[in-house]
Formats: sequence, C-alpha cells, structure tokens
Amino acid sequence: MIVPMKKVAIVGLDKLQEDSLLKLRDLGVMHIEKKAVQSDVLSGLLEKKAGLEAAAGILRSFAPKKKEAFAPSVLDASVDIGAHVMELFEKRNAVQERVYADMREIGRIEKWGDFDPAAFKSLAENGLSLFLYELPKRVYNGLDKQQVIVLGRDKVKVYCMAIGAPLEGEQVFQLPEKSLSALRNDIAKQKAEIDGIERELSMLFPQISALEQDIAELSGKIEFETAKVGMESVPDCPGGMSVSFITGFVPVPALDLVKRAAAENGWALYASDPTEAETPPTLIKSNAVVRIIQPLFSFLGTVPGYREYDISPSYLLFFSIFFAMIFGDAAYGCLLFVLSTLAGLGFRKKTGKMPDAAKLFIWLSFCTIVWGALNGAWFAAPYEALPPFLQALVLPQFNPSIALGAFPGILQKLFKIPAEQPGNTAYWNVQFLCFSIAIVQLVYARLKNIKKLLPSPVALSQAGWLTMMIGLYFLVLSMLLKVEMPAFTGYFIGIGVAVYFIFAEQRGGNPFVNVLKSFSNVLSTFLNAVGSFADIISYIRLFAVGLAGTSIAQSFNSMSGISNGISGSVVDIVLKLAAAIFILVFGHGLNMLMNVLSVIVHGVRLNLLEYAGNHLAIEWSGYSYKPFAVRQKKNI
Repeated sequence: MIVPMKKVAIVGLDKLQEDSLLKLRDLGVMHIEKKAVQSDVLSGLLEKKAGLEAAAGILRSFAPKKKEAFAPSVLDASVDIGAHVMELFEKRNAVQERVYADMREIGRIEKWGDFDPAAFKSLAENGLSLFLYELPKRVYNGLDKQQVIVLGRDKVKVYCMAIGAPLEGEQVFQLPEKSLSALRNDIAKQKAEIDGIERELSMLFPQISALEQDIAELSGKIEFETAKVGMESVPDCPGGMSVSFITGFVPVPALDLVKRAAAENGWALYASDPTEAETPPTLIKSNAVVRIIQPLFSFLGTVPGYREYDISPSYLLFFSIFFAMIFGDAAYGCLLFVLSTLAGLGFRKKTGKMPDAAKLFIWLSFCTIVWGALNGAWFAAPYEALPPFLQALVLPQFNPSIALGAFPGILQKLFKIPAEQPGNTAYWNVQFLCFSIAIVQLVYARLKNIKKLLPSPVALSQAGWLTMMIGLYFLVLSMLLKVEMPAFTGYFIGIGVAVYFIFAEQRGGNPFVNVLKSFSNVLSTFLNAVGSFADIISYIRLFAVGLAGTSIAQSFNSMSGISNGISGSVVDIVLKLAAAIFILVFGHGLNMLMNVLSVIVHGVRLNLLEYAGNHLAIEWSGYSYKPFAVRQKKNI
C-alpha cells in the first residue's frame, strides 16, 4: 500500500537553526521539500564530492584482475586519496597525450626513413643547406631534375631533396625535433611509465572503500547544508526573535514522532493533507511476501505517483505466471532455483539476511518448475523419454505429445465448443489460457478503478468499459480460437460503450451537457476500445514466446544427436559425447538467456503497459520517499 503523507512545516528560532536541523535529521522521518538553493559552502561540498566520485570511478576502472596479485599501497594518513588518484590519472593522461603526439610524428616522417635532424642543422651551419620536399608527381615532372635528388617514391608523391637553395613556390618539409628511432624509444619509455602509473592505481584500488565512505559522509553534509540554506525566514519578527521554517512531507504513521519532537524542542508545527497541486513522495509499505517484487521495480526505475495505485501484489502474482509461461521448462526452473538459492545463502552468510531479489528468483523458479511439470517440459525432452513419475505430473490438456484429454465439461458448456471443433489441441488450450489470463487481469484493473471512483457516478463508466471488455474477450475467442460467439457478446459491447459515454464526464453540473462532453471524445474513445481489443490479443505473446523457446531447445537437442544414440569406437563415442554435451550446454544456456530477455521485453511489458498503463492509467510519475536522516528509520 502507498503510505499516506502529511504536508508539514516546522518553525524554529534562527539562532537554534543548526541544532534544530540536527535533531530533525536524527528523527529521520521528514522528506524535505526540494528547492533550488545555492551557497558557497554547498558549492564547495558538491565540488569535493564530484572529485571523490571521479576518483572512485577511476579506481574501479583500474581494479586489478583476479590473476594479478598486487600488494595494496600504504599511504600516509595525511595523503588526500582522492587528490592523489586524480594526480596520477592526470599524469597518465598527459603521458598518453605525448605518446599520441609522438605516434603522429612517426606517421609523418617514417616514409623518409631514420635520420638525425641535428645533422641537417650542422650542415646548414657549415654552409650547406638541405631542403626536403614531398612533391606530387606532376609537380616533380615539371622541375629541372638537376635541382633535386630523389630519395623515394610512392604512387602519389616523390620524396626529394634540394641542395643549397629551396625550390621556388614549394613548401619545405618541416624537419622533426627527433629521429625516428629516438621517437620510438621515447614511446617505449612513455608506455612503460603509463604501465607503472596504472599499476600504482591498481595497487590503490583497496582505498576505494575509504573513498566511498568519504562520499557518503559528504552526501550527508550536502543534504544538511541544502536543508539549512533552504530554510525560509519569517518576515516582520521582533529583534532577537527571528524565526525560519522548513517544509516537507511526513508519513502519517510517523507524524506523532514529529509532534513529540516539536514539543520537546520548542518548534511550531503545522501539518495538513497535501493539496491536489502538491506531489508528495511515494512510500510503499508491503508485507514480507509482496516486498520481494520491489527489486524488480527498482531495476526498472518505476515509482507510482502518490495518488496512483500500488500494484505490487497483483504485479507479483501475474508476473510470476508470465515468467513461468515464458521460461516454460521445469528443468530451467530447477537450474534457476539452485542458482538463486546458492546466491541467496551466500548473501545471507555475508550480511545475515537473504536479499529480496534472491527470494524473488527462488519464487519465480518454483513457478516455472510447476508450469513446466504440468506441460511435461524437461529440457524439451519427448514425453516418452520422461521417467514415469514425471509423466504422472503432466496435464494432458497442456502437452501436445499426449492424446488430448477432454476439455473440462463446464468450460465446454460456457464457451460452446463443438465436439467436432478442430484445433482443440494443447496449443489451443494454452492460447485459451492466455486470453483468459488477459481478461482476468484487465477486468481486475477496471474493478480497482471502480472502487477508487466510488461513490462518484464516473465509476459507472468504468463498469461500462468492463462490460465492453468481457464482450471483446468472447469476440477474440470467436475470431482466433473459433469458439462459438455467445448471443450476449454484441449486447455487452454495445451496452458497455453506451454506459461509458453516459457516465464518463458526470463530475457535477448538467448531466446532459456532460454526456455531450463525453461524446465529443468519440474518436479517442473508439481508439481506446480498439486498444482494449488489442490488449487482450497481446497476451498471446505468452504462448508464442514459450513455444519459440521450446522449439529452440528441441532444435539443440536434435543437433546434439543424443536422441539417436552414440555408437562407434571408444574415441568416436568420447568425441561425439563431448560435442553433444557442448551443444546441449551452449544451446540450453543460450535459450535461458534469451528467455530472460523475453521476460523483460514481454512479461514486464504486459504488466507495465497493458495492465498498469492502459487500464489503470498509471504514469509512474512518482518519486521515492527519502527522509532527511542519518539512516532510514524502520518504524514507519
């Protein structure tokens, strides 16, 4: 659930401003309202933090490889680690620039060969001037050949030397400062210097923990200084009694803590419900079971607005189903279960607590095992090859390898499926399941809208849309699965649309004028209705992606040749078995990675777009509750 907030203003004496902020920070429950503030102290802190973050980033980029064993550098306590790292990095960059410059110079002169530029200067001082030229062939052909000595040629230019006097109208080749061999020696020394600096940076990598600690401390100072500068003075106060105030948001369960602190510290306190124009931060409080979905929201960077829905419970439920249907294979689920459990236990050994992300993957892998077992999917092996105890777990309606079991009688009556209806196969059943999941989830979304809008008459518009969607569901079954369309389908669609138009704008005033307002949006309403039809169909992706994963797995099984048996000499058997194992491990590993991508693309999309976006109108416009605190309070 989204925890309700109160808009709070705290007023205190200016002379106790810093002490009041320290106590407010120790309280740790108030999310301070962000303001654009500026001060010399704040600028200095931000600049210092940026420097430390840059230094930490540099050390991460030079983290020693596992094979390398560097003894960590021991620095004097007075050494500024961040400044030292930046100095080394800038020195490395400067040397690297010299390397690039020398390499450009080598590229410019290497066609002339290795010569000593000092010799040219010495000859000039003794009365013999030599001038080098790079001349296009057409220019060279027009010269008096007695004026120049040709030193080399290529397809485009002639490299020559004039003695005594320069060639009129031609640009003399600029002599380098150093010879080709000297430049190459310099580059070798510079690269060695760079290697030394990079080695030293790698040896400094253990200091990153100290840098991160300094960054965290600076972040706290920046937050404190921002709050201090952001406090506003109350005008027209008597001398010596000037006061200032700070505003923010406090979760309702924590409001008593603020009231108690105000009484103890002599603060004036004002608390009220946020206005419609204000956007409080979002604090989601979930039980231990539902909380495991939060790492996924954090990964996606999605935060519902304060006045939007917390869909964590329903998101977890439906995402678990989507994940299982997309992965589809019980053996994949077992592998994921083992990896997730080992990772979770490893983290618990280090931190004393298993992370929610590990719990989420353990749960998702369990769901995948259940769905795969019901389908008889174990590394896409044929049903006949499965042990009897695994065959016993399979539902015939979901496995195309088995003679199809009867479609449940109650569903046959409800959906009027003729006995001779072709296509009543396991694939048909999974597609039917996909569309049924769609209508359940999307109808649930509309029910939430109805609950939120009651007792306003606008809630009836959502009821009308819900009725229309049920009609659209049967229309989809008729069009795609050849289910006989019930007689009420058209009535549901027509009546649902009519109810929507009547009540969509009933927010007060003349009801007939409101109906006209609603009909003025007929085009967008029509497009939304088509969108709802497409949303239901969109859930077929669960079947399609799951089937694609199974087909890929079967292809790799076939490529391995295991199903045909392995025969031949001992050497042949060993080689064929090694190749088969490689193909199976690579193929199924690749398939699992593709399934992970499919879950992100398709499973997440169905929840965020079709369900939350199109039918709950969640814009994910919120921002997280981050209280002004030394550490997050756990009593909220």
